[in-house]
Amino acid sequence: MASHEGKCIRFAEEEVRAMGRDTMGVRSMKLDEGDYVVDMAIARNGVEVLTVSENGYGKRSDLVEYRLQSRAGKGIKAGTFNEKTGQLVNLKLINPDNDIMLIADNGIVIRVRAKEISKIGRDTQGVRIMKFKGDAKVVCVSESPASEDVDGGEGATDGGDGGEAPAEE
Repeated sequence: MASHEGKCIRFAEEEVRAMGRDTMGVRSMKLDEGDYVVDMAIARNGVEVLTVSENGYGKRSDLVEYRLQSRAGKGIKAGTFNEKTGQLVNLKLINPDNDIMLIADNGIVIRVRAKEISKIGRDTQGVRIMKFKGDAKVVCVSESPASEDVDGGEGATDGGDGGEAPAEE
């Protein structure tokens, strides 16, 4: 589980007890004032952690760098988030053989191979994955099955409008 301010927590599923539908639940993570949860995933074998920030920075890290903790803690840093990188948008558990799609609030969508994103330590800012002109921000990240025709995100760097090309007659 990860928060907008860049904290994340990993705990055993057994720490969350079964409850009825009309109950409040249990605390999974303590959040600071104004912070909120941006993503949650279930750990499985063979995955890597992908973190992506608002300004298009991201990285892959090994899952073992995110130690198991007790439920309801503050968590650990998922990376370095500052004015340059922006806040955390998504923390995904991905298969490194798949593709990653990034969507910006200006409508631009890029698709990049996960293996092309640098694999570095947990407490780092990452590398630029998506470059913007203006004040655009990444709003969503998704994993997609590998595709043969990934162009490395050229549409995001050349200021393209992200729309479809006209059909040939």
